Amino acid sequence: MNNELENVRRIMWYVFAGTRGGPTRVRIMELLIARPYNINQLSSKLKMDYKSVQHHIKMLGENRLITGSEGKKYASMYFVSQPFLQGKEAFEEIKEKMRE
Repeated sequence: MNNELENVRRIMWYVFAGTRGGPTRVRIMELLIARPYNINQLSSKLKMDYKSVQHHIKMLGENRLITGSEGKKYASMYFVSQPFLQGKEAFEEIKEKMRE
């Protein structure tokens, strides 16, 4: 396994399993895998407060697991990132471990 992929795995373990908001971030990522969303759409879909979703999006972005479209902040669409896609197998493994 190359070094970059190992770093992505470590980040995923921290973001999804090592913090209290991990299960919510897993739900956000599952939605973004299916299609891009903006924060308002995610908030409606998850039935969560806009500011809470915004916090999770910020953390996912800071850890390079998602990318946002350029332009207005309010209407920015979010997508899964290339590093996330490369480590998607780890994401599935983490989800499985979290269910145990």
